[in-house]
Amino acid sequence: MEKLINTIVGAIQDKKGKNIVSLDLREVEGAICSCFIICNADSTTQVAAIAAGIEEQMLEKLGEKVWRVEGQQNALWIVMDYGDVMIHIFQTEMREFYKLEQLWADAPATRYEYEE
Repeated sequence: MEKLINTIVGAIQDKKGKNIVSLDLREVEGAICSCFIICNADSTTQVAAIAAGIEEQMLEKLGEKVWRVEGQQNALWIVMDYGDVMIHIFQTEMREFYKLEQLWADAPATRYEYEE
């Protein structure tokens, strides 16, 4: 799972995604997957670009196809399902509104620094 997470985080960083956090949900009762990766971007264009970049890198580097993608129509909040890992790409205001990290506050969080 570490390769999966690192590839996803790298793809987000490539597209200049902000405030990247992974939540380890393996010990959280009722969790639907093992890990959430959450990030945000200031425009819907960038949200869509991050999603496309993740899909491209996952296929290219790991041969992994996304199982399901929701939210591409308006690109305010795109969710990508890779089975054990789900990615939430928010438009900044939507992330602040939904506060997804607070809903899963019991989960250990890893924050990733922005890389040029």
